[in-house]
Amino acid sequence: MTADRPRPHIPGVLSADELVQSAAHLASLQRPSGMIPWFPGGHCDPWNHVESAMALDVAGFHDEAHRAYQWLAAIQRDDGAWHNYYVPDHAGDRTVSEAKLDTNVCAYVATGILHHILTAPSIDAADASLAAFWPMVHAALDWVLGQRRSDGLVLWAVEPDAQPWDYALLTGTSSIQHSLRCGSELAVMANDERPEWSEAASLMRHAVAERPNAFEPKERWAMDWYYPVLTGALSPSDGKDRLATGWPVFIMDGLGSRCVSDEPWVTASETAEASIAHAAVGDLAGATALLEWTRSHRRADGSYWTGIVHPDGIVFPDAEHTSYTAAAVVLAADAITGATPGSRLFTADGLGVLGH
Repeated sequence: MTADRPRPHIPGVLSADELVQSAAHLASLQRPSGMIPWFPGGHCDPWNHVESAMALDVAGFHDEAHRAYQWLAAIQRDDGAWHNYYVPDHAGDRTVSEAKLDTNVCAYVATGILHHILTAPSIDAADASLAAFWPMVHAALDWVLGQRRSDGLVLWAVEPDAQPWDYALLTGTSSIQHSLRCGSELAVMANDERPEWSEAASLMRHAVAERPNAFEPKERWAMDWYYPVLTGALSPSDGKDRLATGWPVFIMDGLGSRCVSDEPWVTASETAEASIAHAAVGDLAGATALLEWTRSHRRADGSYWTGIVHPDGIVFPDAEHTSYTAAAVVLAADAITGATPGSRLFTADGLGVLGH
């Protein structure tokens, strides 16, 4: 762990020591291969694996984050994609437990690698990461854009040796355009510019803002509410309006965000990601309140219960505490405080740098 660097600290909400404890919990989950499963003995998906690596970088665990990306590079398919779920084995944790290829899952590595470079402890470390991981990002984004429909939107998933689904998702498209913008910045760093990635991202942002019927309806899910805002797919003013409209639908005051609008199931990851979305449009008060409400999910070891059903306070799924939940809390704290250079990927100013 790198000791001489600032870390997010929000008094009464999440202290720097608590944040490091959560990152240490993530590091304790990491297998020798670099894989970070959801929980001990559990499966791993590449999107949440990247989110956990980003949280490790925020807390100064750069070497552990680097090993996480090395694992992804080692198991990447020849076409640039990854399968949806992997489980631990005795040969580099390559065993596939769900073969589906999710476009958003595959694209997110670009966001993670840019974050890894921005939070690197030195220029030499940043340069080494770019050299090591640019080929992986390039292959992944090219594969993702190979799954586009005629209208430029990316199909949400493909089954190996089968026809792909014929629809796009709002959350997935919002995240993909953000990853493409991050990839475009990496391409500039690598002296291998990819203007077609920025063009594809612009088309996707336009669809998110102007063509809501282009996506499979998923309105009951909180992610479809806040993800267009979190990823900068909407303008700041439109983002603020969207968050205000969805607040009474998804937020249980003092508790957090429902996972779905019609159930009293509050999930700490959705609450933390909604916090990031509020930080992205400059509403730091709303972002801080949401992050504070995740404290009811915090465990003594720095991990977080995935969800709690109210009003009975039942942990659901039973006894589950997940790596991606702790990771989302760490990233929210960084988005609010701006403690690390990586925080700009999720803030209004930073999204502007990425070309909004």
